[in-house]
Amino acid sequence: MAKPAVYFLLLLMTAATPSLLVESSDDTNHAYTPCSDTKVQVSDGFTFGIAFASRQSFFFNSSLQLSPCDRRLSLSNSNSRVALFRPKVDEISLLTINTSSFSPESVGGYMVAFAGRKYAARSLPAFIANGTYTVTSFTLVLEFKKGRLQNLYWKRDGCAQCSGKSNFVCLNNQDCAISTNSCKNLGGSVDCSLGIQLAFSGTDKHLSALNSWYEVENLRQYSLYGLYSNLRDSLTSQYSKIF
Repeated sequence: MAKPAVYFLLLLMTAATPSLLVESSDDTNHAYTPCSDTKVQVSDGFTFGIAFASRQSFFFNSSLQLSPCDRRLSLSNSNSRVALFRPKVDEISLLTINTSSFSPESVGGYMVAFAGRKYAARSLPAFIANGTYTVTSFTLVLEFKKGRLQNLYWKRDGCAQCSGKSNFVCLNNQDCAISTNSCKNLGGSVDCSLGIQLAFSGTDKHLSALNSWYEVENLRQYSLYGLYSNLRDSLTSQYSKIF
């Protein structure tokens, strides 16, 4: 069997979920690598990855987007990175990726969430950063059907969270961004660690509905970062101190 194409350097990360990649008593999912195929139920752990590279690195022959688990992409031969997470199915989580020693723009400035091999699923490439702007807040939804992952997609709010705030720029009418030079890893004052609000939709392997995305949708008018104050300060409050 061909080896999956996930050989990248792992990044330091934290997650607002129990013990990353450690099995809990109610976890029936024994697939621990992102390139494994599995079916899950509510409260199982589910392992997926986020790969960081240039946008074109995620496309085969410059036209067909493939999963980072597909070795045809040759991501292991490029300046790529990957972060692994194992959140609990149908719990709202806040995932963070420490960028104190890692600059997303230095590896291409885009990311793709992925999981599965035979039943591979991957998100569209999402812009994170270039030499001018950096986006640090994202919402990712994992969609399942009968417990099998079908899709991963980034949800945008059309810059509603930064509307009217002069220290933000709205990119493409969908992402709130700040100046890359404001990031601490480039000598600025802002912690530009990536924050990803994670939720689930669809059904598990017992056809139980996964409802956490609808809970997030109902809370979109508020910052979920406030719910995880023990993990990190609100990004919005940091940005307001720049100017």
